Amino acid sequence: MSPSSTHSWRNWAGNQHAAPQRVTSPRTTAEVAAAVRAAAAEGRTVRMTGTGHSFTAAAVAEGVLLRPGGLTAVRSVDTATGLVTVEAGLPLHELNRILDEHGLALANMGDIQEQTVAGALQTATHGTGRDAAGLVSQVAALELVLADGTVTTCSREERPELFDAARAGLGTLGVVTAITWRTVPAFVLRAREEPMRWDEVMGRLDEFDEGNEHFEFYWFPHTEGCLTKRNNRVEGPPEPLSKVKYWLDDELLSNKVFGLVNRVTHRAPVVTPFVNGVSARALGARTYSDTSYKVFTSPRTVRFKEQEYAVPREHLVPVLRDLRALFDKRDWRISFPIEVRLLPEEDAWLSMAYGRRTAFIAVHVFHRDPHEEYFQGVEELMTAAEGRPHWGKLHTRDAGYLETVYPRFGDFLALRDELDPDRRFSNPYTRQVFGG
Repeated sequence: MSPSSTHSWRNWAGNQHAAPQRVTSPRTTAEVAAAVRAAAAEGRTVRMTGTGHSFTAAAVAEGVLLRPGGLTAVRSVDTATGLVTVEAGLPLHELNRILDEHGLALANMGDIQEQTVAGALQTATHGTGRDAAGLVSQVAALELVLADGTVTTCSREERPELFDAARAGLGTLGVVTAITWRTVPAFVLRAREEPMRWDEVMGRLDEFDEGNEHFEFYWFPHTEGCLTKRNNRVEGPPEPLSKVKYWLDDELLSNKVFGLVNRVTHRAPVVTPFVNGVSARALGARTYSDTSYKVFTSPRTVRFKEQEYAVPREHLVPVLRDLRALFDKRDWRISFPIEVRLLPEEDAWLSMAYGRRTAFIAVHVFHRDPHEEYFQGVEELMTAAEGRPHWGKLHTRDAGYLETVYPRFGDFLALRDELDPDRRFSNPYTRQVFGG
C-alpha cells in the first residue's frame, strides 16, 4: 500500500469536496482489507472514490479515503462464457478497449466512459435500451471487503441477497474490489440522429421505444426543437464518421462551441432562449455505424451539474408535458438540453428501474450556474410521479421518501444493519439517503 497522506478531494463538476483524515492507495484486495481493519481500530469511516463523476456527495470521505488507481488489473477473460473479471479501479474506457480486443462488449452502457467500473456500478449507471438494461444487470459476481475486514464474493448462486443489494449499494455494504461482468459478443451499432419538433416526438414516443433497441432524445428548453437518437445492431463492417466530421460535430460543436455558449449564457442569461433556438435550428441529421461502445459514449468536456429522475414508463409523456409547462410558469433560463432515456425493469434492489419499465429524465446546468430553484421545481414534479432519484446525481430525497418508492428498501437497510452495524462505510450522503 502506498504511504498514507492527507489530500483534499474534489469531484469532476467541482460541487463536492472532501478533506479526509487519511488517503491511501491500495494495490490489492488484501490491502483494502487491511485499510478497513485499520480504520475500524481507529474509529474512522472508509470510502473508496472513483473518478468523481457523481454530482452527489456519494464519494465524500470524512475518515479514510481509498483511491482505486492501484486496483486496475484484469483478472480473467473467458471468451467462451463471456465472463470477464476486472478490479474496481479499472476505467470503463479501458474495460471497453480490453473487451473489444477479445471480441466482447457490454450489452448496454451510459454515454460517458471515464468512470471506474465500481463507481459506475455502485451508483446504478445506465444507458437507454428496449431489451438490454443497465450496468447492474450485466454483473455476474462481486468481490467485496466487508466492514470487519473479511473478503466475500456474491452472485445469483452465492449469497444472492447480498448480490441483489450490493450491485447498487453505494459502497455501504462493503468496498467493491472486483467485478465479474457478463459480456456479449462484440457488435456494431448503427446510429441515426435526427432533429424533430416536440409534438412529433411526443406523438411517436411509443413507436420509437418499441421499434429501436436503443432510443433517446434531447429537448432544447425554450424551443420546439428535439434531437432524437436511434441505435440498432447491424452487420459490419463499421462505417464510422470521418475524422473531420467527428472532430467538427463531437469535439468542436458539442464541446468547444457549446462551452463558449454556456459561458455567454452564464454572463447574460437573458439570451438563453435565443441561443437555444439557434442551436435547435442548427441541428443536422447524421447516420453512421461503429463498434458499440463508440456509439454509446461521447466525449464530455463542458462541466455541468445534473439531476436525473426515474419515473414509471407510462408516466413519461404526462410528466414531460408538465415539465415543459413549468418553463412557461417559471423564470428559468436553461441552456442545457433535457435528456430522456428508457430502460427495461431490473432486479437489483436499489436500481432506479427496479421492478418496473422506466423512463429517465435528466436536467443539467452549466457548472457555474445556480441550480437550486430549477432542480427543486423539477424534483417536485418528479416525486409527484413516483420518481426515484439517480444515486449519483443531485437531489434532496431522504430515507423517508426513498422507502416509499423502493419495495426492497427496508430489506436493504436490514442487510446494512447486519453487515455494517458501526457504519464503517457511512458519510453525509449515505446518512441522508439511508438514515442513521
